[in-house]
Formats: sequence, C-alpha cells, structure tokens
Amino acid sequence: MDKTLLIVLVDKRKESAVTVQKILTEWGCIIKTRLGIHDGLLDNCSNSGLIVLELVGQKQKQDELARKLNLLEGVQAKMVELSLKGK
Repeated sequence: MDKTLLIVLVDKRKESAVTVQKILTEWGCIIKTRLGIHDGLLDNCSNSGLIVLELVGQKQKQDELARKLNLLEGVQAKMVELSLKGK
C-alpha cells in the first residue's frame, strides 16, 4: 500500500486562506482526503494552520500542486511518500 501526503504549513492564515483555497479547489480532483488544523478558541484564533492532503493520480500533477503552493509567501508544502512493504 502506497500513500502520498502533501503537508502544508500556512503562516498568516487569514491573509493566505483565500489563495490557498483557490489553488486546492483547482486541484481538487487529485485530493482524496483533506484535513485542516489550526489552534483557535473563539476570539483567540491562531494565524497559522496546517493542512494534510492525501493525494491520488499522476505524480507530475501532485508535484505541480506542491510547487504552486510553495510559490505563495508564508506557505510551505512538503510531499511525504509512505509505503507498507508486503508481508
């Protein structure tokens, strides 16, 4: 079983969220699972966030998504490949 994850750290979340969301929507067909995390309670909402994406499809498209996100100021995306070897 192989899994490809894209881990995205977003600084200045309030300023970057709209652009990040637009990019993720454009590439939605290769995003199987999405989890967004940020620290926040009511009026004390953190301005940084973490997004974990499980990707499917062509490696070239996955790499292009990561590249586009990394072009944004305050956004860092890193691909993680996980593989379970057969028993």
